Amino acid sequence: MHSFVRVLAAPFLLSAALVAPAFGQFSNPESKTTTVHNAAPLRPPAGARVAIVEFEDLECPDCGRTNPVIKEAIEKYHIPWVRHDFPLPFHTWSFQAAVDARWFDTKSKKLGDDFRDATFAAQATILSQDELQVFAQKFAQDHKLVFPFIVDPQGRLAQLVKADSDLGQSVGIQHTPTIWVVTNRTSGSPFVEVIDRSRLFTMIEEAQAETAVKQPVARSR
Repeated sequence: MHSFVRVLAAPFLLSAALVAPAFGQFSNPESKTTTVHNAAPLRPPAGARVAIVEFEDLECPDCGRTNPVIKEAIEKYHIPWVRHDFPLPFHTWSFQAAVDARWFDTKSKKLGDDFRDATFAAQATILSQDELQVFAQKFAQDHKLVFPFIVDPQGRLAQLVKADSDLGQSVGIQHTPTIWVVTNRTSGSPFVEVIDRSRLFTMIEEAQAETAVKQPVARSR
């Protein structure tokens, strides 16, 4: 099954391959740190002191393994999770999955994120774009929605995915997932990359402690 959007997505995949041939999914991403060229995206949303910023690929197995850990951290510490698309050019269905997730975002951001989480959980059963289409249709049906055969006829959702990918390239992303704990600090280290994911909870706690609003000490009269 081949739809218009899949044809539309092809130039973006080709573009990514030409612009960033070295990008890849490292077998041991913990051994790599990111040289940040553009730190502007590594800030929490307005009003938040601490957040997680992640660049992810829905077909990346390591992203799939890491996703439940981040979800647990978000639920435990009640901090924002800023998720960016960074589909790798050698993955056959990751770009289309990101476009599909954007379609579910148009219904609600929660539904879009639920689709991303479900896709990660079902990675092993999705081996092609056709199987992704069946998966997306079933997910939509389970949520009382009709998933369109042509999900992105104007290419607007694909442009959003491409914009996220371009943003990741500007930051200096070299692999997926790339994850930071970011803070609203204006000095010191406002963002720290999560290299050892077993320390994620500790890193969040440290960031929350560092950015805690200090209450003035009452003076005795």
